[in-house]
Amino acid sequence: QVQLAESGGGLVQAGGSLRLSCTASGDTLTTYSVGWFRQAPGKGREFVSTINWSNGATYHADPVKGRFTIFRDNARTTVFLQMNSLKPEDTAVYSCAAGRSTYALTQERMYAYWGQGTQVTVSS
Repeated sequence: QVQLAESGGGLVQAGGSLRLSCTASGDTLTTYSVGWFRQAPGKGREFVSTINWSNGATYHADPVKGRFTIFRDNARTTVFLQMNSLKPEDTAVYSCAAGRSTYALTQERMYAYWGQGTQVTVSS
């Protein structure tokens, strides 16, 4: 079983950058896809980005394409989400999730393990 812990959230002005980290324990991530989701106040959870560890495939939701990058570390335990050119509408709780797959997963229901989330607030 995988335990996930996010870090790196905070308050930033519009146009700024943040890097979120998702660190795994209990297992390495080599057979998983790891995704980031976010939930803004009063809204449902939405897919942001994902990376498949075995082949390195990545996918980003349209609202973050060109601004966010997802990548992994060589120790096989941490996935990062680099967020640039942040906008107030990016404000949300960001959660990482892991699901066993050889594909880059975009659907929430395909993820079995979830972290607690980290708050990202972008001021205008």
